[in-house]
Amino acid sequence: MTATATAASAATAASAATGGALDTLLVSLQLTDSAFPSGRYTLSHSLEGFLQAKAVSATSMPVLLTDLLRHSIGPGDATALALAHRAAVTGDWDTVAEVDQRLHASKLNRELRLAAIRTGRQLLDTAQLALGGPILDRYATLVTAGRAPGCQAVAAGVAYASGGVGTEQAVASDLFAFAVSFTGAALRLRLTDHRRAQTTLRSIAPAIKEVTAAALRREAADLGGCVPAADIMSGRHERAEARMFAS
Repeated sequence: MTATATAASAATAASAATGGALDTLLVSLQLTDSAFPSGRYTLSHSLEGFLQAKAVSATSMPVLLTDLLRHSIGPGDATALALAHRAAVTGDWDTVAEVDQRLHASKLNRELRLAAIRTGRQLLDTAQLALGGPILDRYATLVTAGRAPGCQAVAAGVAYASGGVGTEQAVASDLFAFAVSFTGAALRLRLTDHRRAQTTLRSIAPAIKEVTAAALRREAADLGGCVPAADIMSGRHERAEARMFAS
C-alpha cells in the first residue's frame, strides 16, 4: 500500500470515528434541549419553596444549585441514570427495573415522586418517537407492565443508551440539563437574569464534573440523596395556596 493510500485509509477511519462521536453529541444535545417536551419547564426543583420561605436570594441561588447537585441529584438521579444506562446497554432489565424502583422510593415527597414519573414518561414517549429502537421499547414495556415506575433519570439513562451515548457523557449531560432547568426557574422567579444565569451555568461546571465522577463510582445500594431542607421546602410547596411550578 502506498503512503498516499495509507493516509487516505487513516483519514477515512478518523472521519468515521468523528462522525460517531458527533452523532452521540447530537443525541445528547437533543435530549437536554430545554425545548425537548419532557415537562421539566414546569418544575422548580424545590426552588419556589425556598423562595416562599424567604430562604434563598439572588446571591445564594447558585450555592443552592451546587448543594442540590452534590447532595441530592448526584447521589440520586445521576447515580440512577448511570446504573440504568449500563444495565440497558447490557440488556439487564431486572436491574433497570430495580434501579427505577429504588430511585422512586428515595424521593420522600409526593410532589417530587409525581414530577419524576410525569417527566420520565413524557421523555420516554417522545424519545421512542424521536430515537426509536428496541432498548426504549423494552423499557416502555416494563413501565406499562408496572415493573418500573418510569422515573425521569432512568428514562433518560435508557434513552441515552438507545442513542449510543456513553455513560459519562449521559450523566454529565443530564446534570447540565437539571442545572438549566433550575436556573430557568430562577429566571421566572426573578432570582436571576439571562446574563447571570449563563454565568451561573458556567461557574458550576467543576461541580458537574465532580458529581459525574462520583455518580459513576456508586452502586445501587448507595443510591439516594439527603437534603432535608429541600424535602421540607418541597412539602411546604405542595400545600402552598399559590404556586407557579409543579414542584
